[in-house]
Amino acid sequence: MKNAGPSQRQLRVAEQVRHAVAHILQRGILLDDVLKDIVISVSEVRISPDLKIATCFVSPLSTLKNTSHTDVVNTLNKHSRFLRGEISHALRQMKYMPELRFRLDNSFDNFSKIDALLRSPEVARDLHHSDKDED
Repeated sequence: MKNAGPSQRQLRVAEQVRHAVAHILQRGILLDDVLKDIVISVSEVRISPDLKIATCFVSPLSTLKNTSHTDVVNTLNKHSRFLRGEISHALRQMKYMPELRFRLDNSFDNFSKIDALLRSPEVARDLHHSDKDED
């Protein structure tokens, strides 16, 4: 039997974890020089079927200083146990708090690459020719 994707429970818990992590990052309670003055977006959380591992996809939106995105993700992974304890207050109904793992979200970069390809003159020319063929 092929995996049909995440269950409804996984999706619900993942969204609750996403909200809790985003709220903690918004409050700015992590006292680390790398994360100071950086806005971090939590775009998606994927949770394992046993609800014990939550992979948080983040993208730093504003880096005022010379901090790379990988430094931000590594710092979040370094503080993942602290964040796990903080989200436990928001997720009291869970028997076990999931282990948090942070990954860089590349979906925005992929969207911009696809958009640039669609706006390229070659694709626009092909689209223009296909419109004439349909008439």
